[in-house]
Amino acid sequence: MKLLIQRVSQAAVHVDGSVAGEIAQGLLVLLGLEQGDDIDIGLRMIDKLLAYRVFSDHQGKMNCSVTDVAGGILFVSQFTLAVDTNKGLRPGFSSAMAPQPAEQLYEEILAQLKQRHPVVEAGIFGANMQVSLINDGPVTFLLQS
Repeated sequence: MKLLIQRVSQAAVHVDGSVAGEIAQGLLVLLGLEQGDDIDIGLRMIDKLLAYRVFSDHQGKMNCSVTDVAGGILFVSQFTLAVDTNKGLRPGFSSAMAPQPAEQLYEEILAQLKQRHPVVEAGIFGANMQVSLINDGPVTFLLQS
């Protein structure tokens, strides 16, 4: 499981010209699911995501989490994070989770995230999404299980 997290001052995801989700200050989280991932891994990753310190404290140091700053989370599935780029010039997706179990796991993780954090918006699994953001910093991290 991979979570690409970006600290944002705002972010939105559109599907078919309509807003599916949007946040002000917080984290844009792109989720890549791989074979072997399960809800237990997802729960550990949620814990890490909510506690990961990427926001500045009063001294300008990254000591605050999204929870500490009461920021939003925009949660978006991104199949292409489960990529193998070691060979050739075309990405390989043999390690990616199949669509049906990936959608079920995505929905389970999203439901758990919404129970643990007050401001969670999301994209639509499998949809062609247009994601816009203002990356604050820029600050981007890849969390992996």
